[in-house]
Amino acid sequence: MKQKVADYMTRNVITLKPDDTVEDAIRIIEKTGHDGFPVVDKDGRLVGYVSSMDLLRKDLNAKISDVMTRSLYVAREYMDLRDAARVMFRTGHSKLPVVDDKGRIKGIITNTDIIRSQIERADPSKVSKLKETIEKVHGTKVRVYNGEVEVDRLIPTQTKIYADELRGRIYELRRGLAEPVVVIKKGGKMFLVDGHHRAVAAKKIGMDRLDAYILEVPENVELGMEKLVRKKKIKSIRDIEVIEDVPHPLVEITFKNSK
Repeated sequence: MKQKVADYMTRNVITLKPDDTVEDAIRIIEKTGHDGFPVVDKDGRLVGYVSSMDLLRKDLNAKISDVMTRSLYVAREYMDLRDAARVMFRTGHSKLPVVDDKGRIKGIITNTDIIRSQIERADPSKVSKLKETIEKVHGTKVRVYNGEVEVDRLIPTQTKIYADELRGRIYELRRGLAEPVVVIKKGGKMFLVDGHHRAVAAKKIGMDRLDAYILEVPENVELGMEKLVRKKKIKSIRDIEVIEDVPHPLVEITFKNSK
């Protein structure tokens, strides 16, 4: 289960049209803070890319089609993430538009996404290991598939999260990043195994559903996490405490003497 571009690319991509002007592009840069945008035609096909450097000293009324770069490197959703990283490293690009077989824009993959993929906790290999563990411990078969889950149906298996990490997850979700949570489905219950910060972030910004790796187990299997849920009386995402004054344990803050 290799990591694919589709697993980490940003899907909500801000684009420009060839007939937009340099002034339009500058206005969007000022609003979003992004330093470049794919250019698409009326059918959503990628026809170019414009960066902030392309806009320097250009007439504000100039068309994007006159200043954009037309020769582009692109990625595909099914592409191995490592191959996309190699292309970016060898060409010096910090991001690649992601297109389908008809050239239509589907997302964008950045060097930040590549880095995130190396530290992300919820990935296909982890799901595979969890599946194998459940099957060995309980002597049963586990079905694994991708799908969407309703945030309000999730039953947490941890009681606390950290505010600093939560803010990062909110930022990621608003950018449309595609990191899935990990859920064990047993009958009508959905136990959240991994992705508590993201689930709470989704609740806070009004997202009803999340992408998920779903592991479906038979109803007669007694999971250890069920005992924890009963003991802690955890019923929903609302029962998770957000710790405000303590940084995430993986974050180290250093202070240098100014003298």
